[in-house]
Amino acid sequence: MNELLQKHEEKGRKTMPNQNRRAFLKLGLGAFVGAMLPWEAVASTLKGFDTRRSLSFYNTHTDERLEVCYFDGTGYRPQALDQINHILRDHRTDSTKEIDTNLLDLLFTLKCRISPRDPFHVISGYRSPQSNEFLRRHSSGVAEKSFHTKGKAIDIRLPGYNTAQLRNLCIKMNAGGVGYYSRSDFVHIDVGPVRTW
Repeated sequence: MNELLQKHEEKGRKTMPNQNRRAFLKLGLGAFVGAMLPWEAVASTLKGFDTRRSLSFYNTHTDERLEVCYFDGTGYRPQALDQINHILRDHRTDSTKEIDTNLLDLLFTLKCRISPRDPFHVISGYRSPQSNEFLRRHSSGVAEKSFHTKGKAIDIRLPGYNTAQLRNLCIKMNAGGVGYYSRSDFVHIDVGPVRTW
C-alpha cells in the first residue's frame, strides 16, 4: 500500500504543474483552516500567506483617512497601532483605547478575501462607556456591555461592496460576532464569541 501511494505521489509530482499544485495546496489548506477553532483559523491564514499586514480606514464621522502597515513580518508596530487607535477613537468624547490586534487581523483576513479598492468605512470603532450608554438610551440594538467599549469591535461598510454579502462573508469566517444593520447599511464584527444577529 505504501509503495502504491509513493508511486502515485511521484507520478503526481511529474505531471502536476506548479500552478495546479499550488491551487490544490490552497484548497487543502482552506479545508484544514475551516475545521479549526476560529482564531486558530485566522492565525493559520495569516502565517501561511503574508508577512506584512496593512489596513486602510476612512472615519465617516471625522473625515480622516489612514493607510498603515501595522505588522511588519516580525511583530506589531507600536506607532502604527497608535495611529489606528486614534482613527478608531470615540469621536463623541475624543477618547482612545487600544484596539485588539485580533480585530485588526480579522479585518486584514477579510481584506485579503475581497481585495477592496476602497478603505474600510468606519461607522463606529472604540466607544467609551459614556457614549455607549448614551446610544443605549437613544437607539436600539446597543449592548450594555458592548465589545466596542473594549476595543474589540468595529462597525464597517465598503463602498461598492454589497453589505449583505459582506455580512455573509464575515459569518463564514466564523471568527466572532457578526451583526447586520441593513437600514444603516453597515456590518458589526467583533472578536467575542461566535454569534450572529
